[in-house]
Amino acid sequence: MTSTSTSASSSLPQMSGKTYLTDSGLETDLIFNHGIDLPEFASFPLLGYDSGRTVLADYYADHWQIAQRHNVGVVFDTPTWRASPDWAAKLDYDLGSLATFNQDAAALLLQVKAESGADDETFVVSGNLGPRGDGYVPGDLMSPDDARSYHSWQAEQFAAAGVDLISIFTVNYVNEGLGVANAIADVGLPAVISFTVETDGRVPDGATVGEAIARVDDEATQAPAYYMLNCAHPTHVLDTLRQDGAWKQRIRGFRANASRMSHAELDESESLDAGDPQEFGELFVDVRRAAPSISILGGCCGTDSRHIAQIAEAASASGQL
Repeated sequence: MTSTSTSASSSLPQMSGKTYLTDSGLETDLIFNHGIDLPEFASFPLLGYDSGRTVLADYYADHWQIAQRHNVGVVFDTPTWRASPDWAAKLDYDLGSLATFNQDAAALLLQVKAESGADDETFVVSGNLGPRGDGYVPGDLMSPDDARSYHSWQAEQFAAAGVDLISIFTVNYVNEGLGVANAIADVGLPAVISFTVETDGRVPDGATVGEAIARVDDEATQAPAYYMLNCAHPTHVLDTLRQDGAWKQRIRGFRANASRMSHAELDESESLDAGDPQEFGELFVDVRRAAPSISILGGCCGTDSRHIAQIAEAASASGQL
């Protein structure tokens, strides 16, 4: 098994087990709640003009205020889930422009951090990678080496920009997660691999969460700092998290969807299903009881600052903060 401890990953404050909040479903929030058009579901182009930067800065500031009210830290991800070469090409951006967007994304969060007055323990900045292909369906599958090569370019941008770690979200097949872990290790930063799961609790390629984590840990040149799950409703992961296994201790975070719908149903939906924010927050209490190692809490598709506030409220009421 690859070593799971490095000086870089062990220095991450969110590894302490204290509660940290993340932001929410940035793209769905902007599209459905703010009426902002995001071609290809890409938020990074907003960095290209002043009003767009203000929208993004305000989004993160709103989430920071929730954390501040509850005296917890944050792990915020850059608005770059689609800021990789293949997706940028669909939006007619060249690599030079894309490099600037990735670096500006990190700079924006570092600026929000500076203006908040937060210290390094309280405000953690993560460079956000997304899958090369569709977020829900494994298609055009890469080998681990191909995934490493593809994602290395964006990882290098983040390393130069001064982020604390690099995370990839909505990984739907294990080879891509393994390749990304190696790409991030190559630039010397801690890695976080976040798998998405279907309603049955399995990664879309059919692997169990335990199998996915074990394979990446065993085969990566440097094992990730930790794992997360995202883009699934809490009820989709509870049965998995109630299972036993050493792999479960490797999961430190969960960013949940507001909707109970499957990925296929969400893909076909033309309206936002924001669910019930209060119930959403209360379900996180159940998630943490099933997997006490999970202490990094936040939202994904369909969620906004209301859902993050309810996570914090429920955690406080249950004594989990």
